[in-house]
Amino acid sequence: MRRLPTRMGGLEMARITVSGHPGSGTSTLVKGLVKHFGWNSLNGGDVFRNEAARRNMGLHEFGELCKEDLDVDRALDKLLQEKMLEKSAEIVESRLAGWWAYRLEIPCVRLWLDVDEHERAKRVTYREGVSIEEALEQNKKRSSVDAERFMELYQLLPEQREPYTTVLDATNLASEEVLAAIISILEESI
Repeated sequence: MRRLPTRMGGLEMARITVSGHPGSGTSTLVKGLVKHFGWNSLNGGDVFRNEAARRNMGLHEFGELCKEDLDVDRALDKLLQEKMLEKSAEIVESRLAGWWAYRLEIPCVRLWLDVDEHERAKRVTYREGVSIEEALEQNKKRSSVDAERFMELYQLLPEQREPYTTVLDATNLASEEVLAAIISILEESI
């Protein structure tokens, strides 16, 4: 394990945001970075799950509430941004983490993992045991619903390139190759 400095003025600081569509490998990459560097990570999905538990709601029920009441979505995004500003994690993973770091002017690597829809569907098939056709349909539906919501809430799409310092096409890369590429980028950024 190689440790890179993560303190600036005595405060922990975000070193990287990791964003990508479902099935792009963001969670796998974050696990590898945590293991390699010994860093802490913050997952936007964990923020969602914790808020559902705080409200004594199941995940599906809470997800429906978020769709119906965009203020709940805004509150979750605000909570994630607050946690990013607290600088308690070196790695922040969520589809909008790169955008939030960009807008909050947090100096870090802002990564978008780009993976074509067929490869993402294959990964979802492997992970969830559904057919490739089901995975393609689920991914398209989820991306469409999310795109509509993000446009309505913030007038942005997660995959727009503006906020990212690094876009990596990981379609034909193994997880170890993605990890090695990002470790190299992080080591060069010091």
